[in-house]
Amino acid sequence: MKTVLVLCLLVAAVCARPETYDTRYDNFDVESLVENVRLLKSYAHCFLSSGPCTPEGSAFKKSIPDALQTGCGKCSPKQRHLIRVVVKGFQTKTPDLWQQLVKKEDPNGQYKEIFTKFLRASD
Repeated sequence: MKTVLVLCLLVAAVCARPETYDTRYDNFDVESLVENVRLLKSYAHCFLSSGPCTPEGSAFKKSIPDALQTGCGKCSPKQRHLIRVVVKGFQTKTPDLWQQLVKKEDPNGQYKEIFTKFLRASD
């Protein structure tokens, strides 16, 4: 009986654990990325599938749809900060590419409200 109870508790603990994104790139230097417009444009072209991707760019690209749809619901605090910095960089330094990214990832604007709320938050 104790074995069954322990097994049930273990399964419950695993199921209750929040799912988060891979933390492998949590120390990615986004400030340097945002300061280098040429590099920022390269990442934008990667995300738009109109240019090559670095390994990091490919990993980020895979997470974009889910992060957009959930307002970064699976992001760690560090990841939320990194995304806000990059998005602000795209919006201010390459607004035309930012609009292309928005059009590609959210053509109907259905996630605009939740993502804007995430961007304005300070956590």
